[in-house]
Amino acid sequence: MRPGIIAKKIGMSNFYTPNGLNIPVTILHVDDCKVIERTEKPELDTDKILLGACEIKKENKTNKATKGFFKKKSSVPFKYIREFSIDKETEVKAGDSLKVDHFQEGQFIDVSGFSKGKGFAGAMKRHNFGGMRATHGVSISHRAHGSTGQCQDPGKVFKGKKMAGHLGDEHKTLQSLQVVKVDTKNNIICVKGSTPGARGAWLVVEDSIKQKSVKDFDIKIPVDSKKKK
Repeated sequence: MRPGIIAKKIGMSNFYTPNGLNIPVTILHVDDCKVIERTEKPELDTDKILLGACEIKKENKTNKATKGFFKKKSSVPFKYIREFSIDKETEVKAGDSLKVDHFQEGQFIDVSGFSKGKGFAGAMKRHNFGGMRATHGVSISHRAHGSTGQCQDPGKVFKGKKMAGHLGDEHKTLQSLQVVKVDTKNNIICVKGSTPGARGAWLVVEDSIKQKSVKDFDIKIPVDSKKKK
């Protein structure tokens, strides 16, 4: 079990393989992630490490409690911190840095973060309802969610009913995403597909818990067997 890293989402782009295939990727920038401390407990099978990212360089950007917390850890203050479980055999100690070479091209990862907040949304947008008819028999109810309850029995709306409400800004995890490119010069990771959050969001990147093997990301162009003669 290895620790993960904290990365910043730059946005989405295109990645072209040597055979000309276009792969949509999400670009993640990895700042210098520092290990703040490592907690070892003999009674447990794993240890805990506290990882920090985005160093706070201005003193007026931190309050007294935050300064006291990091002073106790003998570390500079960070804006984002995250705790990971690691194996006891993993050679990571306080003060170490985790960079983009922590991952390799072709491996699978899990990316977690908060999705885009979209405010108050109707039932059609929030739950993908089809809506009502836009022609005969419908009056000012084209995007309504329909009936919500019953009559005297049970005389209430059941909890969990799909209705209008707050959409987005939830903690989401996308599993088994493949690393397409690791750029150690620019400290970026290109991940195949989309990830949670908007541009500028901070995400947690970990090894995939479902797919452990590393596969070749260079997908071959399929050959069309039905060629025109």
